[in-house]
Amino acid sequence: MKTAHNLCILKGMNDLAITLIQTDLHWHNPESNRAHFEQCIQDISTVTDVIILPEMFTTGFTMAATDHAETEPGETLQWMQQQAKQVKAAITGSLIVKAQGQFYNRLYWVEANGDYKHYDKKHLFSYAGEDQHFTAGSKRLIVEYKGWRICPLICYDLRFPVWSRNDVDYDVLIYVANWPTPRQDAWQSLLKARAIENMSYVVGVNRIGTDGNDHTYAGGSVIYDITGQALIEAKNQKFNKTITLVYNRLKQQRHRFGFLKDRDQFTLK
Repeated sequence: MKTAHNLCILKGMNDLAITLIQTDLHWHNPESNRAHFEQCIQDISTVTDVIILPEMFTTGFTMAATDHAETEPGETLQWMQQQAKQVKAAITGSLIVKAQGQFYNRLYWVEANGDYKHYDKKHLFSYAGEDQHFTAGSKRLIVEYKGWRICPLICYDLRFPVWSRNDVDYDVLIYVANWPTPRQDAWQSLLKARAIENMSYVVGVNRIGTDGNDHTYAGGSVIYDITGQALIEAKNQKFNKTITLVYNRLKQQRHRFGFLKDRDQFTLK
C-alpha cells in the first residue's frame, strides 16, 4: 500500500478514499470468511480511509442466529479492530450479535485506534422471517470521521426513504447488503434515488455467489454522487476497488442547487 504522505498528493486533505469489497461468502463459516476478507484487505493496492464489507459478512444472510451469534466484544469485532489498526483505516460491515438476550443484525464501524460504534438494523426482512429471529434497532448512527458525516445502514433499510432521510446533514450514506438477484433492479434504482433525494454520496456494497439457501446474488456494488451519476460500479464478479469522494464537489453542488433547504419538516418517532 502507498504511504500516507503519498496519499496527500493523490487527494485533497478533506477527501475520503473508500474501498468496496464485493465477493462470495462461505456459508455459516466465520473463520473462513474472516480469513478471506483478511486477504482481500491485504490486496488493497492503495491507501484508503474506509473499507466496506457486506451484510452478515461472516455467515451469509442466515436466520440461524442462535448458532452463529457473537457476544461483544466477540472474535469478529476483535478481528475488525486488528485489521483497522493494521491498514490504518475504518472498517464496517454487519454480523450477528447477541446482546441483552436479544439477537441483532449489527453493523460495526471500527476505527484504526480500536474505537467502535454500532448500528442495529431497523427494518428486518419479514419476507425471509428476519423479524422472527432478530430484534430491530431503533436509532440511526451518524459517524463523524475525517471531517465527514457518515450514515451506515443495512440492506432492507434501503426500501424506506424516511429512515434514510437526510435530516441530519450527513455527507455519505452507506448500505451493506445481501441483496438477491431477482430484485437487482430495485437495488440499483433505490440506491440512485437515495443519492438524488438526499443530495449525498451513496455507497452500496452487495455480495455475489449463491448462499446455503440457494439464493443468488449479482453484486452491483456502486457509489453514486448527488446527481445520481455512478462513480464506480461492480458487475457480478469479485470486486475490490477504491475511489476518492471529493468533499468540495459535494459542498459546491449542494450550495448550487440547494434542494435540501426545501425538504419537508417532520420528525421520526
